[in-house]
Amino acid sequence: MPEAGPDPHPGDGPPAATGGESRPSWTILTNHGHVLLAVAAHPDILVEDLALRVGITRRAALHILKDLEEAGYIHRLKEGRRTHYVVEGSQPFRHPAESHHDVGALLRIFKDDEVASDSKRPSGR
Repeated sequence: MPEAGPDPHPGDGPPAATGGESRPSWTILTNHGHVLLAVAAHPDILVEDLALRVGITRRAALHILKDLEEAGYIHRLKEGRRTHYVVEGSQPFRHPAESHHDVGALLRIFKDDEVASDSKRPSGR
């Protein structure tokens, strides 16, 4: 009987940047989706905090922010040394299968989750 090889879908990826827990090897939402949700929930988030929340590098976060801005999903407003993000919820999804929906529908799904998870975080900042 042949020996089984490694599981091609182990269910665990590298440790998440937001703690020591493991991350799944894939998720339904892309990093672009996670960044969009994060800036919608926290319009004044720092890039470092955004990267940590999503579990990506600062450089990847900056690249995704640029992609989202160029596609019209977000606008950046400089306020002194800080950046404020405005999400354009009326923008359609990019994939043809979902392009009849706008991203505002996705934002509404996760809105209550963000508020609930923020209330569980310690308020040290």
